[in-house]
Amino acid sequence: MTNVTPYNAFPNQFKQDLLAGKKLIGCWSSLANPITTEILGLAGFDWLLLDGEHSPNDINSFMLQLMALKDSPSAPFVRIQSNDPVQIKRLLDLGFYNFLVPFVESADEAAYAVSATRYPPHGKRGISVAMRSNRYGTVKDYHNIVGDNIVVSVQIESRKAVDAIDAICAVNGVDSVFIGPSDLAAGFGHLGNPSHPEVQAAMQRVIIAAKAAGKPIGILAPVEADARRYMEMGVTMVAVGSDQGLFRAATQGLRDKYSAD
Repeated sequence: MTNVTPYNAFPNQFKQDLLAGKKLIGCWSSLANPITTEILGLAGFDWLLLDGEHSPNDINSFMLQLMALKDSPSAPFVRIQSNDPVQIKRLLDLGFYNFLVPFVESADEAAYAVSATRYPPHGKRGISVAMRSNRYGTVKDYHNIVGDNIVVSVQIESRKAVDAIDAICAVNGVDSVFIGPSDLAAGFGHLGNPSHPEVQAAMQRVIIAAKAAGKPIGILAPVEADARRYMEMGVTMVAVGSDQGLFRAATQGLRDKYSAD
């Protein structure tokens, strides 16, 4: 692989592309394994979501996966377990610059997440002078420039979040909103049915509000027809599958080829 910009180079090219409204195709990574993540990185996705909410990832497995993506064109995103500044601080120090914060329901919660990613006086991130994120103290002026290179995407997953979407989008430092179809469906009383008209209407409301505020929109859409429909609606950051789903489908498909023998 040649001419690959390291994910930890400044400026954060992924952030620039996101804010420019470019179509960014990604993939969910839930297997918590550096080898499978490295293989995903070879595919050339624009971004990969390393999941800390619904997978067995921990700080060490995250570190190994970041190392595996060192020569990849894919920007690592991390979905944290919760809106916890200590967890965010540790993952920042580890070398993540792109964050997906789950279940944000208000402007205050969004601002709380942004503050955790910024050094004082702009936030409350704790200070270490030599960690993996600044290449162990070798990145010149890191503490002054890193804040402009952080992506904070907040996940909209409830009726309350939809009702507060205008205020959430107005928070300085929220770079994008990310729709969580499954939780959103459950929040509207349609568990397992994100295609329900009421849920789709809620998604449309989020998309309209985000567009009006100039915020890019993301979504997880492993069904191709859904992904293309959401892109037509104006969603630009789309995860089109997951390592877990791909592995499950491929292994079952391989076995089924011989099931009649």
